[in-house]
Amino acid sequence: MKKVSLAFLIFILGLQTYAQGITDPIKPNILFIFADDQMFNTIGALENCPVKTPNLDRLMNNGVSFSRAYNQGSFAPAVCVASRTMIITGGYLWTAATFSRKGNASNDHNAPGNNPRYEIPFKKPEKYWPEYLKEAGYDTYMSGKWHIGEVSPNDVFDNVKDIRPGMPNQTKERYSRTFERDKADTWSPYDKELGGFWKGGKHWSEVLADNGISFLTQSAKSENPFFMYLAFNAPHDPRQAPKKFVDMYPLDEIKVPENFIPEYPYNEYAGAGRTLRDEKLAPFPRTEYSVKVNLQEYYAIISHMDEQIGRILDALKASGKADNTYVFFTADHGLAVGDHGFMGKQNMYESSMRVPMIMSGPNIPKGKTVDSFVYLQDIMPTTLEIAGLKKPDQVDFNSLLPLATGKVNTSNYPVVYGAYFGTQRMYRTEEYKMIIYPTANKVRLYDMKNDPLEMKDLAENRDDYKVVLNTLFREYKILQKRMNDPVDVEEAFENFMAGVPAPTLRTK
Repeated sequence: MKKVSLAFLIFILGLQTYAQGITDPIKPNILFIFADDQMFNTIGALENCPVKTPNLDRLMNNGVSFSRAYNQGSFAPAVCVASRTMIITGGYLWTAATFSRKGNASNDHNAPGNNPRYEIPFKKPEKYWPEYLKEAGYDTYMSGKWHIGEVSPNDVFDNVKDIRPGMPNQTKERYSRTFERDKADTWSPYDKELGGFWKGGKHWSEVLADNGISFLTQSAKSENPFFMYLAFNAPHDPRQAPKKFVDMYPLDEIKVPENFIPEYPYNEYAGAGRTLRDEKLAPFPRTEYSVKVNLQEYYAIISHMDEQIGRILDALKASGKADNTYVFFTADHGLAVGDHGFMGKQNMYESSMRVPMIMSGPNIPKGKTVDSFVYLQDIMPTTLEIAGLKKPDQVDFNSLLPLATGKVNTSNYPVVYGAYFGTQRMYRTEEYKMIIYPTANKVRLYDMKNDPLEMKDLAENRDDYKVVLNTLFREYKILQKRMNDPVDVEEAFENFMAGVPAPTLRTK
């Protein structure tokens, strides 16, 4: 009798196991699409946006858009290196700096001449983003821009194809442009003979879309969930696109930014001066015409990239897996293109610090906008939660799911932190933004509610805003300690408040 009961028990347990196996939901797929250098207000569905992006509009209407998503800045001139190290490891800026040998400014020969030196020892992170997901049963795939020097994508992804460098090759013609209406241009964004994005014969954005479509076709036959990391080099310079996309944006219809100025007064102290590569993309002093040409090509390559994103989204739908796939879109940082006289992203203004960020997928509301402060690197722990993983100790950023689904309405970040090397610091609250240039003894203050374009520096009247400035700096020091920020800017702040002039700028 006991033998019969035992056999019956085993039979019942087997049925339960089988039933559980056929009712357990399949883990959701994750598609991460990463742009390079895309400012926050370049999605066509946004009000007064001149850029045509029907496919990103479609994604935005089908999911949640985070209107105030930020990057924390950089420990290297290549801001993308810091941003990508943060997202691949989950660590805040100065934690990520320990995971990158470029985090040590004392060994960086590209550091600004007046950049305060700091030593950050290198250490290997416990795991990288795709390694966590592989342990959860995901097939992982990566194609496109990598630019994280301490690890090869081949070591952390199952499948890798067409890894690209930090940016396509530049040409002398691109840097020597005259930017004068009555002179022949030495550069054409659709001349395939000039290389850059056209190197190899097919535009790199199109190659990336081809690769993504190929993997989606392959994944349709697999029972495993997938994690796809598709990283465009677009819209990074040299901003090249087929002629039909450039023709979509006539120069006479392009407006220069309202906060355009010919040259930023503290750019050399900020480490974002005339010798920085990004800033060589237009002449000094800036002209409105040069900004318009840069914007024309910037808008064109975004629209071309959008077309490729549409192809990827269509392939996802054709694979039959769209309903069980979370799609994320963002960029590693923004870009100035004339904002405050800058051309690059090595500054603390909104156009460079903020990015577009969209999330869609199962149980995600459609057409919703979240206005809370978030960081773009929050995508990484969001995917870990989607995969059913507990957030590792190494990960500083936070899941977006509670905000996206409406379970909470309060951000994990009441304020936003920003930094660039030892030459810039930023503290952003709902009401104010404070920017500090320690090597210039300079502090700037903006009323972000009444002056979102950051055009009126309230700190010019420091006596009238003494209480505000002191309060913000006191709060900043607390956050600085939490961020393990190695650069002390207190002396510079005190010098500014006391009216001490900027020291002589050291040049290399």
